[in-house]
Parts: sequence; structure tokens; C-alpha cells
Amino acid sequence: MEWDENPDLNITPLIDVMLVLMAIFMITIPVMQYQEQIELPDGSRSLKVSEQKTLTVEIDRELNIHYNSEVYTLESFPDAFRFKTGDADKSQAIYINADKEIAYEHVIYLLKVVKQSGFTKASLLTL
Repeated sequence: MEWDENPDLNITPLIDVMLVLMAIFMITIPVMQYQEQIELPDGSRSLKVSEQKTLTVEIDRELNIHYNSEVYTLESFPDAFRFKTGDADKSQAIYINADKEIAYEHVIYLLKVVKQSGFTKASLLTL
């Protein structure tokens, strides 16, 4: 009996089996679904979401400040704003909308006036 010193490894049956298994997985994997049962808490049906009124302060290129359809200058705005919002809820949000071409120091000035008036929530609007 003589041994072959260079044996050939026939991998064709192995490749056929792998292709069949791959075809089976490609067909069955999309059909399988994983479903998690989640118990969601019951929401409160007695409380409704209250829409708080938000205040908007706008400043344009000419440094005119618009608040409640009235126009103020930088000098007259702090006193007028404190007078108009004296009895307002200080926890409501105030939005500051500024023209993109004005100096940033004017936006900071508006934020300072709003903070000194007692409001705690101020946001800057962007367009």
C-alpha cells in the first residue's frame, strides 16, 4: 500500500452544505420576530397639560425692542418691562429673538434685564 504524499482536500461538499445553511438562515431570520411584553404605567386622566403662556422679546437691527406689540428703545425697555411684568408669573418661559446682525452684547443686555426682573427661564430663539 502506497500513500499519496500530496493529498487533495475536496471542499466542494463543505461549500454546498454552507450555501444551503446560508439560504435557510436568509429565509428564516426575517420571519422570526422578537416581541417584548411591556407593562406601561397608567397615566393620570384627571390632569390636563396646561399650556403656559410664553413671553417673547424681540430686538431688530435698529436696536428697537418689541414686546407685546409695543416698541421700546434700549434705554426705556428695562423700566417698561418691569412695569408690564410686575404681576406676571416669574416661572414662565421668556423667549428672546434677536436679529443676527446686532452685537451680542445687546442680547446679553436683554438677558440681564429679564434676569433682574425675576424671571428664571429664558431661551434664545434662532431662525
